[in-house]
Amino acid sequence: MTDLWSYSPASQYTPGVNLTGFKVEATDGHIGKVDEATEEVGSSYIVVDTGPWIFGKHVLLPAGTIMRVDTTDEKIHVNRTKDQIKHAPEYDKDRHRGDSGYRDQIGQYYGQGHS
Repeated sequence: MTDLWSYSPASQYTPGVNLTGFKVEATDGHIGKVDEATEEVGSSYIVVDTGPWIFGKHVLLPAGTIMRVDTTDEKIHVNRTKDQIKHAPEYDKDRHRGDSGYRDQIGQYYGQGHS
């Protein structure tokens, strides 16, 4: 099983690249733009502003859900469907840093049935 909180080598992510503003594509279509991104070892993720798709909602996606980073087109492709992302645990900007229980909840959701 791959580490859900790390960028996989296959994603072609280059450390130091600022992903903020990149478009995010689920396996079945566009979901929004990156609002925040981290590259902390073992704790990397992106926060996506879903804009009008899910009005006013942000979602946290562990770096391990990223299939490919396209720096030329400024797009990130993730290996989840729009429905999977839409039904993810609510993003909590006050809890996502330092709350291991919240991180575990996100990890369990995105880790189900995937390796």
